Amino acid sequence: MQARIYRPARNAMTSGMAKTRKWVLEYAPAAAREVDPLMGWTSSGDTQSQVKLRFDSKEAALEYAKDHGIDAQVVEPKVRKANIRAGGYGENFATNRRGPWTH
Repeated sequence: MQARIYRPARNAMTSGMAKTRKWVLEYAPAAAREVDPLMGWTSSGDTQSQVKLRFDSKEAALEYAKDHGIDAQVVEPKVRKANIRAGGYGENFATNRRGPWTH
């Protein structure tokens, strides 16, 4: 049984970092998905593809995979560069601005 261990990326629709701190163990699909001829829904008999396990650290996820005989591949996350301005958001409304604030 194969799985991949990764840290989820930030949601592109928000600036927040929610649900990106924990590591996820996700099983690779064992069977192809099939299209139901009546409804057109896709389905599969593989129930492991629905399982996502969350861990506090990469080491804990690797230990779990080793203990349960799972062949796991670790995908390292790309580090995000901090986007911090010197004055922060309050700089927009500072009284000591050199020029007028415009949109």
